[in-house]
Amino acid sequence: MKTVEIYTSSLCGFCHAAKRLLKKKGVKFTEISVDGDRALRAKMTKRAQGRTSVPQIFIGKEHIGGCDELHGLERQGALDIMLEG
Repeated sequence: MKTVEIYTSSLCGFCHAAKRLLKKKGVKFTEISVDGDRALRAKMTKRAQGRTSVPQIFIGKEHIGGCDELHGLERQGALDIMLEG
């Protein structure tokens, strides 16, 4: 299974929803909280090609976007394929 990284903020409902989906599927992920850390948020923004909102989710080296994109991949049946590599 590919590595999954998710940039989050503690007060973000979309972050919690994305993590819930990943946990439900049994996906291990690394959570990177950007709460109060401007440098880390800047790194996330650069990695996410200018996107500043959270969550920002990466599967392997690929940026998939946020919560809506993650759930969209799941609805299309593409998330499992992406995770397997």
